Amino acid sequence: MLTAYITQTQRLLQNPGAPTSLYSTTDITDYINYARGQLAGEAECVRTIGTISTVIGQTSYSFSSVNIGTPSVTGIDGILNIPTIQYAVASGQKWINPRPWPWFQLYVLNNPVPQNGSPVVWSRFGQGASPGDTGPAQGGTFYINPPDSVYTLNCDCICYPILLADDTTPEAIPYPWTDCVPFFAAYWAYLSSQTGARQADAERMYNHYETFLERARKQTNPSVQRWQASQAQDPAQASKFGIKAGGAG
Repeated sequence: MLTAYITQTQRLLQNPGAPTSLYSTTDITDYINYARGQLAGEAECVRTIGTISTVIGQTSYSFSSVNIGTPSVTGIDGILNIPTIQYAVASGQKWINPRPWPWFQLYVLNNPVPQNGSPVVWSRFGQGASPGDTGPAQGGTFYINPPDSVYTLNCDCICYPILLADDTTPEAIPYPWTDCVPFFAAYWAYLSSQTGARQADAERMYNHYETFLERARKQTNPSVQRWQASQAQDPAQASKFGIKAGGAG
């Protein structure tokens, strides 16, 4: 997949070959991997169900402790966000209610004698990606009310991919979002030129990236009740802003 990305990015840049190459293959590879990480976060298109076992009485858990599989197989390097969590019970699972951090501090942690129980509420605290081969030193964390037993939490994980080193590296980003990558990579390349004309080219490439990003979301969201799907546009948004059809309100 890396070769295909490089070829398409070079075409967008109209990058001639050696000895007049404007952007090295190494630089373009870096821009491609930057683009893939940004795309995964914005589109939330790399997802998996990760699992983690609770510890009796322990409230804090890190994203890095969530099992999301082996990167060399899944192509996933770490977790950016966890929107929902459920826990396994009997032959099924139960929803754990998400709460904002100030609420969780006041109504759960604000207790000198906490009572252990089954998972009822949880809250996101630490921000950013989980530590990994390419991740930052600090990563995301979440809290749950103190568990009274060992529970298996099933976490809906929004992830970022491992860096592409060659064509044998698995690509976690699914089609049609892969079509967005060369445009964002070209955007990075033009930004590196730091000239007025190239800055305008960068903006143009970013606009193309946004167009293909929107197309990818439309293609993957269902046709029936589309507005209920992830990142879908609110069909009543114009009315909420007082905008009339055919012109300004």
